[in-house]
Amino acid sequence: MKLKTYILAAVTSLGLAAPASAAPVDLELQLLVDVSGSVSTSEFNLQRSGYEAAFRSASIINAITGGTIGAIAAQLVYWSSTSQQAIGVGWTYIADSTTANAFADAIAAAGRPFSGGTSIDAAIRFANPLYDSNGFEGTRLVMDISGDGTSSKSSTEAARDAAEALGITINGLPIGGSSSVESFYTNSVITSDGFVVAASSFDDFGRAVAKKLEIEIGGSPIPIPAGGWLLLTGVGGLMAMRRRKKA
Repeated sequence: MKLKTYILAAVTSLGLAAPASAAPVDLELQLLVDVSGSVSTSEFNLQRSGYEAAFRSASIINAITGGTIGAIAAQLVYWSSTSQQAIGVGWTYIADSTTANAFADAIAAAGRPFSGGTSIDAAIRFANPLYDSNGFEGTRLVMDISGDGTSSKSSTEAARDAAEALGITINGLPIGGSSSVESFYTNSVITSDGFVVAASSFDDFGRAVAKKLEIEIGGSPIPIPAGGWLLLTGVGGLMAMRRRKKA
């Protein structure tokens, strides 16, 4: 695909910069974070600190720099009810420890904007077009959704299917150890080439998200430990992630 020539004026409200013209990356990664009313302030902080710590870790930085291109683009989105979605940290070019730590700094500074209902389908629909004209050309496109609840089955599956038709892989991180929530993410949230990593509690979120990001970014084999906290679904797995055609 011919590289885009769009200018990315600002990738985050916090001032992180990306290349002026479209940049090739191994992965365009969206992190969709649940800030609905069921998530307490302390639980929100555990989610945020989990993402922050992950992007400061050597394993994640090594996964980023070890790719074919050696760079990714990442964005953090907060979501809650139908009309409550906001970009916490805009699309950011990450290619080394300096840019990874800058992204972590931006996550740490991104305050909570909502505390409403739970609408996973609205979150998917909001995030879907944000890949377009974002200043990057990724080999893979991944939407990473974490949360502790469910939403309308039919609406969520319709939003998921629309994203998958455009070449987006959706992976899930259900939180709290509820079998019904984990089942909903497995059956109604992730795409056919996606996978689920479950966090048994918000205290377990940091470990789960670090493992999930390492797999997503590095495309490494997916281990299934005896404790069963990681659930693998989908026929194609990570190697089947597809690339969306951008205008």
